[in-house]
Parts: sequence; C-alpha cells; structure tokens
Amino acid sequence: MSHAAVTDTPTPVPPEGPRKSLSRRGLPRWAPAGFAAAGLAIGTGVGAGAGLNSKVQWGLIAVVAFLAISYVVTSAVENQRQAKDRLATSVVWVCFILAVIPLFSLLWTTISRGAKVVDPYFLTHSMAGVLGSDPTGGVYHALIGTLEQVGIATVISAPIGLLTAVYLVEYGKGALAKAVTFFVDVMTGIPSIVAGLFILSIVLMAKIEPSGLLGALALAILMIPVVVRSTEEMLKLVPNELREAALALGVPKWRVILKVVLPTAIGGITTGVMLAIARIAGETAPIILLVYGSQLINPNPFQGAQSSLPFYIYEQYKVGEVAAVDRAWGAALVLIAFVMILNLVARGIARWKAPKTGR
Repeated sequence: MSHAAVTDTPTPVPPEGPRKSLSRRGLPRWAPAGFAAAGLAIGTGVGAGAGLNSKVQWGLIAVVAFLAISYVVTSAVENQRQAKDRLATSVVWVCFILAVIPLFSLLWTTISRGAKVVDPYFLTHSMAGVLGSDPTGGVYHALIGTLEQVGIATVISAPIGLLTAVYLVEYGKGALAKAVTFFVDVMTGIPSIVAGLFILSIVLMAKIEPSGLLGALALAILMIPVVVRSTEEMLKLVPNELREAALALGVPKWRVILKVVLPTAIGGITTGVMLAIARIAGETAPIILLVYGSQLINPNPFQGAQSSLPFYIYEQYKVGEVAAVDRAWGAALVLIAFVMILNLVARGIARWKAPKTGR
C-alpha cells in the first residue's frame, strides 16, 4: 500500500506594497507644534480679517482651529483611534495652558509693577506721616502685623485641627464623628466676612478694643477646617499595616499614633498647614472689621490697632494716587514672596522630618 506524500503548501506572503506602508504611516514628532503654528496663523488671520479687537477672541479661534486641524490630519494620515487619542491629548494641553497663562500673567504683572518700589527702605519704614501722593513710605508696619496675626492664628488652629483630624481618623465613630465632619465641611466654605462678623459680635458685647489678636481669632476660624481636612486625608494615606504591626507588638494606640502614624504623615501635614496659612495670609475683611488698620508701627498684637499686608494693599489702592498704587503693588509682591518662603520652609521641614527608609 502506497502512501501519498503530503506536502505543506506555504501560505503566500503578500508583497510589501502600498497597503502595508500606509498602515504604518505616522505623523512626525513635530506635528503638534505644526498644528499649533497653523492654529495661531488661522486665529490671527481670522481675528484681524474680522476686525476683532480682543486678543482673547483670537486665541479662542486659534484653539478651535488647532483642535480641528489635529483631528482631521491625524484621521487622514493615521486612523480614527489615533485621532481621538491625539484630540484628547490636545484638549488636556490646551486646558493646562489656559490655566497657566493667568498665573504667569499675574506673577509678571505683580513683579514688574511691584519691583519698582520694593527695596530696603520700603521694607524697613512705615507710613507714619506720609501722604498718599508722596513717593516715600514703606510696608514695615504691615509686615509686622501680618507675621504676628498669621503666627497667632497658626498657633491656635494647627493643634486644634491636628487633634480633630486624629480623632476623626483614629477614634471617630458614630453620631459625634459625623457631626464633626459635617461642621468641618460647612466651615470650609464660610466667607471670611462671616468669621469677622462673628468675632465682631463678641467684641461689641464685651466692649473690647481692636487689636491684632481679634483679627488672628477670625483667621484661626478660617484656618481650622483647612488643617482638619488636609491632615485627615494625609492620615488616611498611612497604611493600616503599620498600625497593626505596632499594635501587635503591644504598643498602646496613643503611642502608635504619636510614633508611627504622625511621623509617617508629617510631610503631608506640614504641607496642609502651609496651604492653610496661604489661605488666610491674604484675607482682608476680618482685618478691616477687627484690627482697623494703622499707619504706625505697633508690635503689640494684644493692644491697639494694627495693619497687615492685605489691608495695606486695600488702603493704598483706595487712595488712587500713582505713588500709592505703586506701594500697593509692592506690598502685593511682598505678600507673594512671604507665602512662597513659607512653602519652601514647609518643604524643607517635610524632607527633614520624613521617615528614613534603610536599604
């Protein structure tokens, strides 16, 4: 009996032709930049041709043209899937740029206008005996007021907020924890003027003289919920395995919180406190109601009217004179620098106190 030989016929491989080369076509890396340039050109041309005076309108037309060109060209060269992916990426970049432009514009305007007056004299002199039209005067008294008021508010609110967050995360259960969480959420959205009015009502009933302490109390009310919320989220990020391991060794819970949980989350807690300080450093309404402002140097926050950087900006800009407006921009630059320095110090403390992991 003979057996027929079975031969395997190989499947023919299609030659490398236009179909495969087209399926692998892709846009070059500089394509997004080219789309952006084309969008800018279209936006400028349409805006100028239509007689639009607002550069914002030109920018919006350019953004729409950029997105449309990106989607159409990618669909034609690559495929629909890549076009949708590139469109989503382009939308993310456009939103990022739209968010960053106002920030850089604000910083540029503040630095360019405030740097003209910020010098050692401006930082070491007050407004005592200085008229609004005089080019002299400084921000020393307001800087002292801001440092003292924000410092007192931080000393009051940071421990209260930290302990409240520890209670909510580590011990809080039942109706009391839910009530505390609810009121913290409500206090987070309280306008600063309401906190000022609350302290002012107590001041009027007790007939207390205005002072920096009263303004600090109002600022502490605004700061506490921010500290609670940020600290609570940082404590929740601490792995439960660390708590369970310490408790398994017989360590009391309060010591676990003090020696394990808080050191692990100290970086985030410090950052949250700094964000809360930045939140209250620019508040003006409570200072106007409770501190009244002063052009003299008052280093005592417990007695007499006192100024602050936000109040100084409001006061000088209200004068309307060119020199006064320049001083307002200078104080705004000092305030931004103050908040920036605080954030840098917070980052340094967070890195210094962060738990070290051995290899």
